[in-house]
Amino acid sequence: MSRTITFILDDEVVEAQAGQTILQAAVAAGKYIPRLCAQKGLSPHGSCRVCTVLVNGRPQASCTQPVAEGIVVVTDSPELRELRKQIIELLFVEGNHFCMFCEKSGNCELQALAYRFGITAPRFPYQFPRRDVDATHPGLFLDRNRCILCARCIRASKELDGKNVFQFIGRGRDKRLGVNSRNGLGGTEAETTDRAAEVCPVGALLRKREGYRIPVGRRKYDLVPIGSEVEAGGIGAAGEGGQHE
Repeated sequence: MSRTITFILDDEVVEAQAGQTILQAAVAAGKYIPRLCAQKGLSPHGSCRVCTVLVNGRPQASCTQPVAEGIVVVTDSPELRELRKQIIELLFVEGNHFCMFCEKSGNCELQALAYRFGITAPRFPYQFPRRDVDATHPGLFLDRNRCILCARCIRASKELDGKNVFQFIGRGRDKRLGVNSRNGLGGTEAETTDRAAEVCPVGALLRKREGYRIPVGRRKYDLVPIGSEVEAGGIGAAGEGGQHE
């Protein structure tokens, strides 16, 4: 039986299980912590840092930081809101995210977080990178201009699909999403039914011929703000975009 741990979460005493991350424990308590790289069923990655919280006054990625007896966690403060806003804005300007033309609009977690934080336009200059687009697969489309390097597709391919389709290539500004074939995505064992094909939080990896099956205005985040399922549901409410329980 798992050992029960007690800690302070936003001035409330919360119980968690040994081995849980702060993000998992917060979700179980009905507390939404914004995140992009974290996803239910995938191993923690800690790359986006949108889920940063204060643990005993120090910033930590809540998706990788385990709970500990007696720690004091702050998930929301002016400092954290500003940090998250800056990260979200940087993700927009470092890629080419034209929401009005993107098939993922309304289902995009990056867009939804921008709405949640009241971001109407980034304060930083756009970089307008030119990155490769891969349409070699008969059922999947890869647009690296929208990739935020969250590694969800990499982890889902390995951990859920039992494949090795995606990986990162390069470092720093040159870091990009690669595929395990010299012939592009169409030369890999990727299939449209793979879990990797559905976990992308933005419009980087899409199934072809499905982009506007659900009209704009009726999509997930057109109807409710991101995080609503956690804040309304409490225990186990880590739906799409949530960390594994």
